[in-house]
Amino acid sequence: MQLMKTTVSVSTIYKRSLERAFKTPMLSDIGKVHTGFGFTPRVTDTIEDENWGKPGFSKKVFTARNFLKKRGWTSNYAVLERVENTYWKIEVGDFQTYLLGFTKYVGVWKTAELEPNKIAI
Repeated sequence: MQLMKTTVSVSTIYKRSLERAFKTPMLSDIGKVHTGFGFTPRVTDTIEDENWGKPGFSKKVFTARNFLKKRGWTSNYAVLERVENTYWKIEVGDFQTYLLGFTKYVGVWKTAELEPNKIAI
């Protein structure tokens, strides 16, 4: 079986400090972002996240019940690479339910300061 690789790219400009634009998306409370939509259940909590944000470490993500899945452990998020104020590479995998054939997602978050408080993402 051959795996298909799909790439999606989105970019924007934020008016905030480089450090905040770099850290906030990865270090914030994931439950405030993944609030549930369609077949994607709401994130309720994470565990084993004491070292989250450091390369080589991961956290287990738990979600609420929805029509596809009962409440509980859903997946792992892992930090693959981190270059301070420049680049994150994370992987979401170990899915505990069928996700339309996906086995993992790999995401990259890049930041670049265009001028003070003007950051390209």
